[in-house]
Amino acid sequence: MSYNQEKLGAFVVPTGIGASIGGYAGDAGAYVRKFAKKAMMIVNPNVVNAGGFSAITDNMLYTEGYTLDSFFKGEVNLLPSIDNKIGIIYDKAIPEDVLNVHINTQNAVKTVYGVNIHSYCVTEKEVGVEFFMTEDGISVGSVKNIETLKQACKKLLDEGCEAIAIVCLFEDPENDNADYANGQGADPVGGVEAVISHYISKEFKVPCAHSPAFVDYTIYPDLVNPKSASEYITPTFLPCILLGLSQAPKITTDDRGINIEDLDFLVMPYNSLGSVPVFEALKRGIKIYAVRENSTELDVTNEKLFNSPDIIEVKTYEECLNRI
Repeated sequence: MSYNQEKLGAFVVPTGIGASIGGYAGDAGAYVRKFAKKAMMIVNPNVVNAGGFSAITDNMLYTEGYTLDSFFKGEVNLLPSIDNKIGIIYDKAIPEDVLNVHINTQNAVKTVYGVNIHSYCVTEKEVGVEFFMTEDGISVGSVKNIETLKQACKKLLDEGCEAIAIVCLFEDPENDNADYANGQGADPVGGVEAVISHYISKEFKVPCAHSPAFVDYTIYPDLVNPKSASEYITPTFLPCILLGLSQAPKITTDDRGINIEDLDFLVMPYNSLGSVPVFEALKRGIKIYAVRENSTELDVTNEKLFNSPDIIEVKTYEECLNRI
């Protein structure tokens, strides 16, 4: 396997399941950057997004979860791309001052990094995002008016945009998981963010990612766990998704680009193995590394679900890196 004579891997940390590495704010970034020095890496946004920062490098393919599943199923290919024309959707519910902060942010990213922000629009109706934590510590949620996102996305695509950033208004999540700042539990908004991005990916087959907006955009003054720190020192989380989408691969259903048959290995937290990438990788004999130092709120291990010799359990990401 491999792509263009370069080893190809996927480094995945599912969203909203309290991963001890990658479940916070870019805290898996330092790990995957090491992998990207040895191989081209497909990453889901959760791995590299870090509020005002991003761990993305030129050797990473920023791929949203629904598209990632479709890729593993062999339904789509990933066509490497740079300088994508990005369209930004803003929720009508976002107050004017908060919107202004985000527009200043998008203009700053465009100025500093040269990211091609093609256009933006505000939804015709309020999106209506709701989210909560389950008793098992999993982040979930719903969207009342997802159709208005669909209409806004179509408008931007008709204007020539090639990737879509989505910014919806969220209530302050502090009461949903007060321990998140201390590096414990799941990101309270991660689950419903995945719902939003999955929907746009499924409907339009374009690269997309979501960033939440909050009414309170003041900088948090107290010390927090380093794993969560990048989210507490920025008024908006828009920069990371714009940097990722700028070089996100285009999604094709023809023979162009990277196919699942090109993939050499998949890296996962050791007890979150009940996902499409794992099932599909097993079908195709692709090596799966289950990393024990990354635990989640789930309890889906090789021993309990598969007992497969194709799943290689390693203690640390460093050990995994030495094996690829």
